Amino acid sequence: MSAQQILLLAGDYVEDYEVMVPFQALEMVGHDVHAVCPERSAGDTCPTAVHDFEGDQTYTEKPGHNFELNHDFDAVDPAEYDALVIPGGRAPEYLRTYDEVLEITRHFFEEDKPVAAVCHGVQILAAADVLEGRTCTGYPALEADVRGAGGDWTGEVTRDENLVTGQAWPDHPEWLAEFLACLGTEIDHADTAPAAADD
Repeated sequence: MSAQQILLLAGDYVEDYEVMVPFQALEMVGHDVHAVCPERSAGDTCPTAVHDFEGDQTYTEKPGHNFELNHDFDAVDPAEYDALVIPGGRAPEYLRTYDEVLEITRHFFEEDKPVAAVCHGVQILAAADVLEGRTCTGYPALEADVRGAGGDWTGEVTRDENLVTGQAWPDHPEWLAEFLACLGTEIDHADTAPAAADD
């Protein structure tokens, strides 16, 4: 497997699991991930929020970790990246107001590069006008946003050509596996299996 250059769009109060887990998992399998945020530079941090599902009509929110960015947003040239990851949380709601974020997002669709979005990440896709005729999912309350942007809604992890979407962090195992397949990433499980303990 050749390492790929992946761009990850972060922002203040991005969902903790939805930014930390993909960032670490993609790095773990050998990809190079640049985590960026508008108006921020490498070494700056974004506060995260932990969203949980505890029986209420919507998710609960608690403080998460500080997520450290490792690349300057102003240095991003989308043409240099092989794929895009858009986590959820509260960040997408305001990130979609940046023209640069929408232009970056459109580049990946125009060039048919892999894009993975989870939970509220589809808010950015809807704002970028890239969902017309696409089948996808996101946080359930965003079904109207997806349909309003011309997309077809599902209630499960979905891959539509280069686009992989999930509803929230509980979808990580299937969502990330589908994204790795979209990237063409092959993992040799024989190399990663734990050694048998001596008797």
